[in-house]
Amino acid sequence: MAYLLRRLLHGALVLVGVSVLSFLFVQLAPGEFFSDMRLNPQVSPETIRHLRAQYGLDRALPIRYVRWARSVAKGDWGYSFAYGLPVSKLIWSRARNTLLLTITSALLAWLISIPLGIYAAERRDRWGDRVTVAGSSALLTVPDLLLALALLILAIRTNAFAAGGMTSPDFAELGTVAKIKDVAAHFTLPLAALVLGTLPIFFRHVRAGMIEALALPSIQSARAHGIPRSRILFRYALPAAANSLISLFGFSIATLLSASLLVEVVMSWPGLGPMLLEAILARDLYVVIGAVMLSTFFLVAGNLVADVLLYLSDPRIRRGPA
Repeated sequence: MAYLLRRLLHGALVLVGVSVLSFLFVQLAPGEFFSDMRLNPQVSPETIRHLRAQYGLDRALPIRYVRWARSVAKGDWGYSFAYGLPVSKLIWSRARNTLLLTITSALLAWLISIPLGIYAAERRDRWGDRVTVAGSSALLTVPDLLLALALLILAIRTNAFAAGGMTSPDFAELGTVAKIKDVAAHFTLPLAALVLGTLPIFFRHVRAGMIEALALPSIQSARAHGIPRSRILFRYALPAAANSLISLFGFSIATLLSASLLVEVVMSWPGLGPMLLEAILARDLYVVIGAVMLSTFFLVAGNLVADVLLYLSDPRIRRGPA
């Protein structure tokens, strides 16, 4: 239990540290949302001063951070300058779409990479292993941006998939089944981009973990005793490699989340990515900070889930240091 408490404390410290740094960097960036208003002769300096005071921008930076942190602790993330709406409402409406894309792509990438990694590890240095390793290496060399653009161009030229957005213009007029099909059609392209971008990373980790597990003396002894290959792979080798794969789970959340923000922008998926980009360009600081903090929370939560799984699967962690 001490292990989990340490990891929980570490996650809390990460959130506090990111909140301080993000608030500092965004607040100290040149210009602000109301800077362009000064160029409008119809907006008086008094109006601008009133707006800055309304959003607390006329106070010292440490005071602004303390007030913001207190509000966040109460569930109030501030108000968007551009939309005039609560930041929490704006962010959560987009976060659901990002989570849908990220979680689905993670599950699909794992479902493909685990059997593929086991297959390659069991046939190490044979043609099946060489083909899968070469394919994963080729995909690893393609940047996420280029991969997303290539898929988008392919979809536009072939009309094989719906390109851009989450729904069609006539979505509101469709029936229930047609709406599900429409979302699925728009969902396929960003999902494919994320899966193809992360699958090589997962595959190589699964393969490396299984190769290491298959080289253990206990596994070699099981082979010598004539235990069936399938039982050796799934009953002995895969559990032996479980710790490294569970550790990869937390890393995979960070990889997928960063990739999804980019893919969302390229493919106009209405998630956190486009909203964060728009907020940065508009200098809508509370939206920027809120999006960064929520993304960090997802990363911390993913790592905590991995820590809990490690705690449950490894007796050495539960026992603690000798």
